[in-house]
Amino acid sequence: MACSRGACAPLAVAACVFLVLCAVATVVYTSSSLSTALLAVSGLRPYIASLTTNGSGGTNVGGSLHTSLHTCRKPKLPPNPLPPFYCCPPASSSSEPINFTLPDPVEPLRVRRPVHGVGAEYMAKYERAIALMKALPHTDPRSFYQMANIHCAYCTGSYRQTGNPELDMQIHFSWFFFPFHRAYLYFFERIAAKLLGEPDFALPFWSWDVPEGMRMPPEFANSSSPLYDPVRNPRHAPPRLVDLDFVGVESNRTDEQQIQHNLRTMYKQMIGNAALPSLFHGQPFRAGQFDKPGPGTVELSPHNTVHTWTGDIALTNVENMGTYYSAGRDPLFYPHHSNIDRLWEAWRQVGAAHGYRGHVDFVDPDWLDSSFLFYDEESRLVRITVRDVLDTEKLRYKFDGVGMPWVDARPPTTPNVSKNKALLKSVRFPLSLHKVVTVEVRRLQVLRSTEEKEAREEVLVIEGIETDGTEMVKFDVYVNAMEHKKVEPSGRELAGSYMCLSHPRIDGTGKGMIVETSMRVALNELLEDLDADGDETVTVTLVPRHGKVKIRSLRIVYMVE
Repeated sequence: MACSRGACAPLAVAACVFLVLCAVATVVYTSSSLSTALLAVSGLRPYIASLTTNGSGGTNVGGSLHTSLHTCRKPKLPPNPLPPFYCCPPASSSSEPINFTLPDPVEPLRVRRPVHGVGAEYMAKYERAIALMKALPHTDPRSFYQMANIHCAYCTGSYRQTGNPELDMQIHFSWFFFPFHRAYLYFFERIAAKLLGEPDFALPFWSWDVPEGMRMPPEFANSSSPLYDPVRNPRHAPPRLVDLDFVGVESNRTDEQQIQHNLRTMYKQMIGNAALPSLFHGQPFRAGQFDKPGPGTVELSPHNTVHTWTGDIALTNVENMGTYYSAGRDPLFYPHHSNIDRLWEAWRQVGAAHGYRGHVDFVDPDWLDSSFLFYDEESRLVRITVRDVLDTEKLRYKFDGVGMPWVDARPPTTPNVSKNKALLKSVRFPLSLHKVVTVEVRRLQVLRSTEEKEAREEVLVIEGIETDGTEMVKFDVYVNAMEHKKVEPSGRELAGSYMCLSHPRIDGTGKGMIVETSMRVALNELLEDLDADGDETVTVTLVPRHGKVKIRSLRIVYMVE
């Protein structure tokens, strides 16, 4: 059963289920200015529901997603974009793409290494590869121009869903975030190796998650290098430390404080909030469904924040790195995403090492069989599936270890934060988040056993997040911290942050550009740390940081995948 407009309706069997505060959950409002907005739950038995919401607007949903060059069209760009304005790849010499096959297992195993530790000779190879790509004619699918356009085409609504031409194919805000970018880098790396004539060439990765790598690599700040992009934030050239919580305002933290903050952010996104496949990867996105069902932890931060930190904040759209259509134009994009790809491997490794049973990938065929189109090093159009990219060694590359110091960076709780709920004011959803809002949410279960927690993750769901796609948006989510200003930026009570780059989408009337999605925050570990396991309610404080945002509802669910 599942909730829909205040009633429960049956859903088809799905791979993922959760316990929901279903139709029995109602928002209680009073006329008192000091009353609470409380999600009250009756004593009725909770329902089991599919994890996947039907975002189709009434059309049939289900099956894997695919695209075709024939459906690629002009992108949806924000106001005042930087040229070029067309992102679709050149036509293929063959009528249909070939299916991907894994490389020969006797091929050299490429070893991706951190930029900060590889040395000048290694970085000179990457510099030369970029120069060779930039020298190719723009009509060549292997050119840097066309490689950059891949990200634009898949991220701005250029591609349509095969079989559903009215619906976008979008690889952000969903479970396609990691596998798409892995496939993207796979072909980029092989094209670079082919142009260099070095079969074992591997992309470096920008390891901004470890202290040694928390600065923009100096090779990218040399204005005479092919790695240089003038459309960046000039204040963030080395030796400035990266801020994994950046939203346009410079931090006044010391280097030591910034490193500590970054490591704690990584812990939250890689461990605390990433307890299940859908929390880490993002929400399921199936054929016939509207795009952007909900991003995973790492996509929101550090992925989006590093993009914004690198882009030119003086520009309306924070080009190049700070907006989707132009991010691939910066040669730093590829080491950045090489590190994102490494974090997928790290998440699985941490799960295996610490016994986190939820640190495993989806087994849903709708995910595994979905596909993307790329040109390979021989200029052949190739269709590659998610299933094809799950094993890096079969793809003939691996990562050189740099450690994971954030594993031990569990954030501390904040002492003396008031829990007095008597002062809560009435809140009515949906709401425009133009000021700080605190809501009291009733929990369905308290004092759950270890076995119950291992079986189901308690999750706060923030639904119907609607933003202006032409601007960067960020808001923070605090749990049991009504005095949120007392909490350090990396404090435990800061449960998560929603961070979105400018990402336009023309609505049905053609009058606006909107993004509608959702966000999830894991609660099992958080409530233990806050000593709130036995509390019947928790307070959720939403703090706007940048941009305008509307929120339809909050709820707590109990998920199992």
